[in-house]
Amino acid sequence: MLITDILLTFGGYNQPMTAFLRFDGLTKSYSEGGSRRVVLQNAHAEFHPGEITAILGKSGSGKSTLLNLMSGIDAPDSGQIWVEGRDLTTLSERERTIFRRAHIGFIFQFFNLIPTLTVGENVRLPLELNRVPRPQATHKARELLAAVGLSDRWDTFPEKLSGGEQQRVALARALVHDPLLILADEPTGNLDEETGAQVLSLLTRLTREQNRTLVLVTHSAEAAAHADRVLRLTHGQLASER
Repeated sequence: MLITDILLTFGGYNQPMTAFLRFDGLTKSYSEGGSRRVVLQNAHAEFHPGEITAILGKSGSGKSTLLNLMSGIDAPDSGQIWVEGRDLTTLSERERTIFRRAHIGFIFQFFNLIPTLTVGENVRLPLELNRVPRPQATHKARELLAAVGLSDRWDTFPEKLSGGEQQRVALARALVHDPLLILADEPTGNLDEETGAQVLSLLTRLTREQNRTLVLVTHSAEAAAHADRVLRLTHGQLASER
């Protein structure tokens, strides 16, 4: 999948609800060697505005699949997913792409910066995809780079940055278009312990300052400690730990 497809809601309300993000009866399976592997089975959860939630689970437990469903990158076998009242399961693939572009920010384990673009161009990209005029997009991108402490790296290419710096750029890119929902997939998994803790502190601070909803999937209890609430994904089901 191209990064331009992932860095992608238009609004639209069709159902009043108190939860910002909610899914019911969520089931997803994949074909493996002629048989079906069920990753999620009738899963239910709610996430509230301004809340930081960590989802803990072992490798292969379905955490990334769950994020892909929440964002509309993938579609469930059955069940419904609402983001701010919009049922993603009723949208076409193109409509889901437009939805992501406007309202969802993604942070990945391996940064997913575009190597042929400079730091500034990477951060500005979500705004350009949303057709924000270049001067405004540049101004906002510079603001976010300053917020993550990299205002002097605008013209630098990603390969010249450390892992921690690349993840801070990815964080700025995820927040630059003021997303309603931020999804982080093992954001410290490719960083050393100290750098990972710094990135998580920065992510949670900026998320709280902007009053955004953050869902963080991780196998790390240390990373989950930054969340308001922790859910554990086992056997295709989510259960609350705290």
